[in-house]
Amino acid sequence: MKLGKITRLVAGMLIVTSLGVSFSACTSKSEDKASTVRIAHFPNITHSQALVGKAEGQFQKALGNDIKVDWKTFNAGPAEIESLFAGEVDIGYIGPGPAINGFAKSNGDLQIIAGATNAGAVLVSRKDLVIKDIKELSGKKVAVPQFGNTQDLSLRNLLQENGLKDTTKGGTVEVRQAENPDIKTLLDNKQIDAALVPEPWGSRLVKEVGANIVLDYNQVWREGKYTTAVVIVRTEFLKKNPELVEKFLRAHVELTDYINKNPDKAKKIVNDQIKELTKKALPEDVLDAAFKRLTVTNDPEKDSVIDFVKLSVNAGFLKKEPDTKNLFNLEILNKVLKEKGQTEIK
Repeated sequence: MKLGKITRLVAGMLIVTSLGVSFSACTSKSEDKASTVRIAHFPNITHSQALVGKAEGQFQKALGNDIKVDWKTFNAGPAEIESLFAGEVDIGYIGPGPAINGFAKSNGDLQIIAGATNAGAVLVSRKDLVIKDIKELSGKKVAVPQFGNTQDLSLRNLLQENGLKDTTKGGTVEVRQAENPDIKTLLDNKQIDAALVPEPWGSRLVKEVGANIVLDYNQVWREGKYTTAVVIVRTEFLKKNPELVEKFLRAHVELTDYINKNPDKAKKIVNDQIKELTKKALPEDVLDAAFKRLTVTNDPEKDSVIDFVKLSVNAGFLKKEPDTKNLFNLEILNKVLKEKGQTEIK
């Protein structure tokens, strides 16, 4: 074979190889991009943006017809976190407690990208027990929906501020964990004395078992300026799909505005979704009372989350305080807020 032919043959092989590598790289890059966005939420009024957005199709519209929205419903934060770490959830509405624990245990596999709801929790006592001072909880049994969750940490902070401790720390207040429907039964049967619960359970306990409000939503902690629900994302998903996260957050911000400007319409949509998911709607008076005790917002109240971290460490739910430098990623949210002429979150 002549030298010229050999040169042309080698050059041809190099071109084919180069094209193959180039095609492979493009395919790999394409495969990294998501065609489905899995969004997690609870059937709860504190996740109103998710419920309204799901019902009205805002997230699907924002993400576009080429992207499938797959809704995942949970009833407990830890289960949602497990699914997120398993790669079964991309973006989720969740309480700050589980978000903090997930961030700490995974060394940053998730980030908080927005707020959803503030406050929305009350401390109640059984109908035959009037408590006028938190110090009167000494010797009492107090229930929370879950150890380490937002209400539990808020309760432990209240106890600490009033010189009290739970019995596991050598104190005089017995803190019990029970699901919200069970708290109702325990309170009605006088097996517990008080409970710190999220809405709509506070309003339900008042109406259904005659519970007394000991501390209202703006008295539990920080005058109500603390987060009850945030939006989290898998860090890997955010890195690979920033444009999808931006579209999601644009819809989230628009939904926050819609709910605040159209509360009656929004409450009806939320209640219809709760009925669809749980087979039982909330009574209208309970729904109205519950919504008055929360704030629908984009702000994750960063300071309150950092305080929750410290409370988690003090309570022993975290062995040590994690480095929270990358817990929040509000860059995309602030970009959206700026575009809409709204105040950015520091």
